Amino acid sequence: MTKGLKIALGATAALVVAIGVEALWLHHRNTVDENAPVVRKDAYPKSTLTEDQAVFLRKERPDSLKDERELIGKTIWVSAGGQMDYYKDAGKHVDYAKPEGVLLGAEPLIIRDVFEEKAPANSRAVFRIAPGQRQVLLAFTMPNSSDPKAMYAVPVGNFDDGVYNFFTDEIFFYDDPHVLYKHWGPEMWAHVDKHEAVLGMSENQAMMALGQVITPHGDNVGDRSVSFDNNGHPVTIDFQNNKAVKITPGS
Repeated sequence: MTKGLKIALGATAALVVAIGVEALWLHHRNTVDENAPVVRKDAYPKSTLTEDQAVFLRKERPDSLKDERELIGKTIWVSAGGQMDYYKDAGKHVDYAKPEGVLLGAEPLIIRDVFEEKAPANSRAVFRIAPGQRQVLLAFTMPNSSDPKAMYAVPVGNFDDGVYNFFTDEIFFYDDPHVLYKHWGPEMWAHVDKHEAVLGMSENQAMMALGQVITPHGDNVGDRSVSFDNNGHPVTIDFQNNKAVKITPGS
């Protein structure tokens, strides 16, 4: 056998050995992998949303009077508590100078009509809803009030430059918040419906009870102090871990 042939055969043998070793290693690795416990990654990782954040709030997105009139005969509930003045409805007319009160959180309203009226430009009436060429108002009754047949009205939008602008999605719940936030429990809801602060309530519960006109002292929601206007009866609440730990009236 020539020297060159011997070298070639030797290289071939070494290559065969190397391939055999690699095949054994792959067989060993595959055997180990097959016997190893399978760690499966969850295709749907657990949500980090809180129960409140997971609540679905329905939106109607009205853009015409026809859309808004679809609310007639339905019950809606106040979301923007403490922000909206309402007025006595004197037959598709209100006296903007004489508000009857302020809509409170979770208050149910039964919608009776929709009408338009020109609002005074420089008044409290246009603080939340711009006057436009004319405002759009919802006429309603309040089933939980002392006079459930009395008719009232609240501005919810305007007509300006040929376009209707509505804010009912921001002002109201279209579904009962007592059901949407049923995880709050009946005891907490009893305090919210009385519009009173109580130790242990969260910031969201406090806003539902006392209104959304607030001055927060800090950016960390649930771990800060918040001053509530509370319809002219100020209250400051200290929150820790999103629980009220101190309530100070008149501050």
